[in-house]
Parts: sequence; structure tokens; C-alpha cells
Amino acid sequence: MGLHSELKLAVPWGHIALKVWGSQKNPPVLCLHGWLDNANSFDRLIPLLPQDFCYMAMDFGGHGLSSHYNPGLPYYQQNFVSEVRRVATAFKWNQFNLLGHSFGGCVGGTFACMFPEMVDKLILLDSTPFFLDSNEMENILTYRRRNIEHTLQVEASQKKSLRAVSPEEMLQGFLNNNSHLDKDCGELILQRGTTKVDAGLVLNRDRRISWPENSFDFISKEMFVHSAKSLQASVLMIKALQGYYDVRRVNDADKAPMHFMVDTLRSTLKERFRFVEVPGNHYIHMNKPQLVAGVISPFLQGQQRMTSARL
Repeated sequence: MGLHSELKLAVPWGHIALKVWGSQKNPPVLCLHGWLDNANSFDRLIPLLPQDFCYMAMDFGGHGLSSHYNPGLPYYQQNFVSEVRRVATAFKWNQFNLLGHSFGGCVGGTFACMFPEMVDKLILLDSTPFFLDSNEMENILTYRRRNIEHTLQVEASQKKSLRAVSPEEMLQGFLNNNSHLDKDCGELILQRGTTKVDAGLVLNRDRRISWPENSFDFISKEMFVHSAKSLQASVLMIKALQGYYDVRRVNDADKAPMHFMVDTLRSTLKERFRFVEVPGNHYIHMNKPQLVAGVISPFLQGQQRMTSARL
């Protein structure tokens, strides 16, 4: 399935950029990338998925080819949830499917709980529908404070030009910060995430976006249980066995929050929930797209025979 088109959707602060595969007459699947990534992260997976759907991969605000937010406005998870609603409204979708990797899965999960009637299927790639505050209660105010302070710092230094580096240095720095990506995958994300200038390459992403936890919403276990009850979608959670278990790597060894969410979803959604563990790292959909496509395809097409599995 070849790339159908590139679209720019007008929004009050500029535009949201989208990549589209397939005919827009087909049932839509909106694809949401991870923190600091962009729509190119789905390039290897989408061509392997069923061709009787229309796949739209959007760049979140401040990422990829989408506009940055206006000066003075920080980035919060709620903003990205709102962007999903804007896309659905623009294309007049009454109901659609969501596929989200990492942070994109949390945005999709939040949307599916807030607008339950609009989401038919929710697919989470090494992601959970929310972030639990179980490890973070004492840090949440610090994160909010840091977001405000960092936004002010970036605004104060806005007159400084962005530092351009060689393509080789850009790629090496990117891979150093993303140990789960190989060279080819890194180049694919940077292809959409950088702009060529005379002195080399500069990153497209907004400098106000830095630490993910500054923009994420953490919720209590009680709030998660309550939110899960509102879900009307069928949910597929694909967990990479060598992937991440927490947004902060310092908590990565603690798998209890994820197990709590899986158990809650299983008991709440029953036959509407499927949990599959696959061998691979956090970027499983880029590194082993065939493996992931083999799990997603029957789920999208409605063939749900199991509630849990390990491949």
C-alpha cells in the first residue's frame, strides 16, 4: 500500500501535518506517534496492514512537520488529546480506530475514555492508556513547575538561532538518546524531523518539548479504574518484552503499574481486551514490523479469538 498523500489540516495556531495511506473512503485508523517522534515512525508498519482501511499518521503539534504552538503556550497532554478531536472533526468521523505508540498510545487511551462513542478499536504499541501516578506523586508538582520554567527559558533565548549540525552528528546524537533505534530507523524519523539549512541540519521540533513527564498527565489507580469503565472500544495492547515499563527510566524495573492496568482492563473489558507480549524493544513497530502487523491485522479485521498471548 503506497503513500496516498500528504495533508495539512488548518488549526488556529497553524496546521497539523498528516501522512495518508489508502482511500479516505475506507474506515479510518488514526496513528499517533511517540514523544519527540513523528509520523514517519509508522512507515514500515502501515504498508503491512490490511488495505481495506485508510491510515492517517499525524504529527503532534511541535513535532515533525506540524506547526509549533503559539508563543506563551506550554505543551500538555490535554492539548494533544484535543488535536485528535480536531482531526476527527475535520474529516467528519463519527467513529474511527486509534493506533498509538508509546506517548501516542496514552493520548489515544485518554481520548477513547473521554469520547468513548467515537473509538471502535484502540491499539497500544508498547504503551498504556494512561500514566499512573503510583511512582510519581511527590514529583508531579516539580514536573509542572519545570514545564513552566523551561517554557520561559526557551522564550528568553528565542532570538538565538538553532544550532545546525552535520547529518552524521545529528544521527549519532539522536541514536545516543534513543538506544532502541537502529541507524535506519533513526534516519527515517530524522527525515521528517529535521530541516536542511546551509550549515547542515536543524531539528524541527519545538524546543519547549523536552522532558516528557513535564507534559504528561498522571492519574491515580482509582481514576484509572473509573476511566476504564467508560471505554466502549475493543483494546489491543502489544507489549514489547524488552520495551519500556515507565516513562521515567529510573522506575523502569517496576512492572507493577503496568500489570495493574492490564488486570483492570482485562476484568473490565473482558472479551473486548487482548494483551499480547512480543520479543523486541520499544520501537518494535519499526524494528520488527512484520511481527507487529501479524498481531494487529486480525484485530483490526475483527477476528478476536484470544484474550492474552505471548508470541
